[in-house]
Amino acid sequence: MSGERGQATVEVVGILPVLVVVVLAIAQALAAGVARELADHAAEAGAVALLQSADPADAARRAVPGWARERVAVEVADGDVRVRLRPPTLIPGVGVALTAHAEAHAS
Repeated sequence: MSGERGQATVEVVGILPVLVVVVLAIAQALAAGVARELADHAAEAGAVALLQSADPADAARRAVPGWARERVAVEVADGDVRVRLRPPTLIPGVGVALTAHAEAHAS
């Protein structure tokens, strides 16, 4: 009987790294989804500001929460507002691959 308990412990210890990787991947996917939604919202806010003769880049930056402002890049050209937003990452280097891109047209 005690040998079976030892086997179960070994199996649990063996599965922990896999479980950690799965949890990190899920958290990263959720962060990428949030970044996508925030980028869409910021692009729309910038397009509305452009229609109202306000500063579209400033409006887009103000449309994202404080933690995301340093991660956002806004480009305005020909009535279009393009936003790129890097999500927060738990795994170094993954943020660049998961950068959210959004575009809104002020027309």
